[in-house]
Amino acid sequence: MKTRLTKIDIKDLTREALARWFEDHGMRSFRATQVFKWLYLQQVDAFDQMTDLGKKTRELLSQNFLSKRLLLKQVATSKDGSEKYLFELADGNLIESVLIPEKDHYTLCISSQVGCSQNCRFCLTAQIGLIRNLTPGEIISQVRDIGHLTAGSRNLTNIVFMGMGEPLANYRNVIHALKIITDSDVGLKISSRRITLSTAGLVSRLADLGKDTRINLAVSLNATDNQTRSRLMPINRKYPIEKLMQACINYPLKNRKKITFEYILMKGINDTPEDARRLAMLLRPIKAKINLIPYNTYENSPFECPDESVISRFQDILIASHYTVMIRRSKGQDISAACGQLRAISLA
Repeated sequence: MKTRLTKIDIKDLTREALARWFEDHGMRSFRATQVFKWLYLQQVDAFDQMTDLGKKTRELLSQNFLSKRLLLKQVATSKDGSEKYLFELADGNLIESVLIPEKDHYTLCISSQVGCSQNCRFCLTAQIGLIRNLTPGEIISQVRDIGHLTAGSRNLTNIVFMGMGEPLANYRNVIHALKIITDSDVGLKISSRRITLSTAGLVSRLADLGKDTRINLAVSLNATDNQTRSRLMPINRKYPIEKLMQACINYPLKNRKKITFEYILMKGINDTPEDARRLAMLLRPIKAKINLIPYNTYENSPFECPDESVISRFQDILIASHYTVMIRRSKGQDISAACGQLRAISLA
């Protein structure tokens, strides 16, 4: 009785791993580079179209590997030009990615998990809970597929890991995907300087990230005292602010780089002048810049957005303390694509 061969997504392999596979099958390792050129530069999925490979090589690849697009279920377009992509994975689970228009380019916000286990009170994704980690191929496919769908009409240059999930909780697969996304030879050719990973503060992985990558780091802080942050973000009970700040102090930064601290402003929770002054003191030992994010409300949301005067006053206090401070107005609110609004459901 024949054993049925289980095919794997070829995008789950790094170029080095694919080269070893070719060697194990008696072929030259450079074939991996040829395959990568077809997959990522030519955007070809079918192995029989990889015409610089011999027929037997193409047949062997087809017998062992899959290369499929994510199933696009829906594209929702915001009045501000943002586009939210709802994808169905091979097992039926759903994820979302958001393409965001900037002044002269586009930024793609991608997911790293189906759902999330961090249970942040201000985030809709938390209501799903964690279903599973995304594979390297599923992370890569968000960039590859949307890049293919928008080729010629969108200048996609920036990637942010700010979609569904905690990227550092899926560390191995995220790092694997980054190798291909940033491969300037035969990968997706996105510069590390244009990639940002946002974490809720998984301190155990911060040092690894600084060692293994050159991407930008953003930390979702959202409070200046442990009591408030633990109420908003349960991860703070394991990694309180003191441990998080020490990890940020120790984080290896390249010249002139800074850690971005994201601070979602919630009315009556973390928006007082005292909060702003504590934030300024807290970040003093760190090369830091600050993104203030007015809370994005949704149906039955537990918090409210502060008044504009409160937001401006908060920013002014931080600027007076010599920080670079941006008020980041989340795009895509009308299609539930803004910060904290992703939960992978159809808008139909």
